[in-house]
Amino acid sequence: MVSEMEDDQYWMDEALKEADLALEKGEVPVGAVVVLDGMIIGRGHNMTEELSDPTAHAEIIALGAAGSTIGDWRMPDSTLYVTLEPCTMCTGAILLSRLGTLVYGADDPLAGACGSKLDLIGEARLAGRLLLRRSVKESECRGVLQSFFDAIRNGSMRRGAGAVERGGLENR
Repeated sequence: MVSEMEDDQYWMDEALKEADLALEKGEVPVGAVVVLDGMIIGRGHNMTEELSDPTAHAEIIALGAAGSTIGDWRMPDSTLYVTLEPCTMCTGAILLSRLGTLVYGADDPLAGACGSKLDLIGEARLAGRLLLRRSVKESECRGVLQSFFDAIRNGSMRRGAGAVERGGLENR
């Protein structure tokens, strides 16, 4: 029998594959997958530069794809795996989707809204039945982001459509 931790690691590897796709495009390497009944129903990676869209975060794209796949915006039996702690916008979308479980890799102490900077998940007025598991494959998830921002800072990589900005996890 496969344990919850083994499942989480397997699906986080899939989210890391999405982060790699973002990295190839010069996007901040955050990836996400939505899983229902042992199958990926939505994938996403950051596309803010590519789409010139500030809302094109990995989580938003993955949730949208999942909704299209199942034909419903409500996902109470689904799990979202994302490599970086969601921001306020993404956490809001997660709560609105009625998602069952959120699993993320690296904390984002500058913009995270699931306990690091803010705690929208724990906010009693917003709380539903969302389960939260954090720090899954944390070192791998953080490492991808740190390598990206190190490359931006040392000039060996440019972001997206040529826009180089100051590095840090706050620049998702």
